[in-house]
Amino acid sequence: MKFNNTLEYKGYVGTIEYSEPDEVFHGRVLGIRSLLSYEGETPKELKEDFRDMIEDYLLTCKEEGTPFEVPYKGTFNVRLGQDLHRE
Repeated sequence: MKFNNTLEYKGYVGTIEYSEPDEVFHGRVLGIRSLLSYEGETPKELKEDFRDMIEDYLLTCKEEGTPFEVPYKGTFNVRLGQDLHRE
């Protein structure tokens, strides 16, 4: 049996956590600077809120004319010292 502790939708990945005192599932989207969080009392509600959050985020970016962040876009920046860069 395989368990997964993340959600994925339209290329976005989110965490799955459980707060025992609050009796609620919650999570946040990984791989972007914007703080996008979601919650639900059941796993089904958590998944629905996650998808709704992604849809709302994309719609808001479109309406405001701002580019949406792409998680794990495939670039990796490394800073080198001047001497090594010159070589």
